[in-house]
Amino acid sequence: MIKKDAKIFIAGHRGLVGSAILKSLEDKGYSNFVLRTHKELDLMDQVAVADFFEKEKPEYVFLAAAKVGGIVANNTYRGQFIYENLMIQSNVIHQSYVNKVKKLVFLGSSCIYPKEAPQPMNENALLTGPLEYTNEPYAIAKISGLKMCESYNLQYGTNFIAVMPTNLYGPNDNFNLETSHVLPAMLRKIHLGKCLETNAWNIIKKDLNVRPIEDVSGNSSESQILDVLSKYGVKKLGDTVQVELWGSGKPMREFLWSQEMGDATVFVMESVNFLDLTDVIQDKEIRNTHINIGTGIEISIKNVADLIKEIVGFSGQLWFNTDKPDGTMRKLSDVSKLNSLGWKHSINIEDGLKKMYTWYTEYK
Repeated sequence: MIKKDAKIFIAGHRGLVGSAILKSLEDKGYSNFVLRTHKELDLMDQVAVADFFEKEKPEYVFLAAAKVGGIVANNTYRGQFIYENLMIQSNVIHQSYVNKVKKLVFLGSSCIYPKEAPQPMNENALLTGPLEYTNEPYAIAKISGLKMCESYNLQYGTNFIAVMPTNLYGPNDNFNLETSHVLPAMLRKIHLGKCLETNAWNIIKKDLNVRPIEDVSGNSSESQILDVLSKYGVKKLGDTVQVELWGSGKPMREFLWSQEMGDATVFVMESVNFLDLTDVIQDKEIRNTHINIGTGIEISIKNVADLIKEIVGFSGQLWFNTDKPDGTMRKLSDVSKLNSLGWKHSINIEDGLKKMYTWYTEYK
């Protein structure tokens, strides 16, 4: 049992996952949080992280901080993705051990599994085949974090749990069209397409003031705005507006509402220990003690785009550019381990998308 006034450090509390974890903890009555922005604490700085842990002595740690992005970002910034994630993980996990943190939950990603892993992907599929090339550096970093938790538990007796979430979406997602994941990118582009077809320039300018695209903001000229929107696949074609989406639309994906991810992660922190995930038998190899977190339900990218189009009220064209990569064709989590431990999702993709679009349009 975790006391409500226990000192809790959430690394990455402003991000999609970290903010969901913080909200879930607050909803449950926890109140003693140690929070630092990137400017206040650079988690890649080994000395700074060591000083922070020695001073603050958190009892529980959620490691949700990471360098993340979609296919383009992962494939373009390969060095940054592996270096920054390895540094963040290594510093936080090691200092949690050094400073006797009671429990840590490390957030990974379902991209750790082989490109051709049997579907749905069970935890035991880890390291059984080659990874998807476009996000291989990120996946290797996350596998390293998972194995670091497992190895520290086995050598030092720590209680560090690794959870592997599926594709997440929700408040505080990354809507930067240069680096975002597929769902927030689609939602923003289709929203901007709707604004363009209705000549809602006030809403377009508000959007760009909140989230500039490259150096173009709401203060830029309409021609500059049209140029940058066209560059990212939102363009006027005569009397209609076309939104370009990458790939064929055929890949199947699983999506989990981020607040449910927060709830699941807090559940794991409160209720699951490392020894619950192992068969403690003399001389037996212990591996794959991580936990998949997801819905166990998949939907095609095209069907997600059609749902967003309906929710947004966009009547223009969706064009799937098949010259662009699809990524892995199927990526469905086997969530039987999580379900057996006592947690199951409840929000479906339709309701989640409506919530996300409401949040996006009301965000200031």
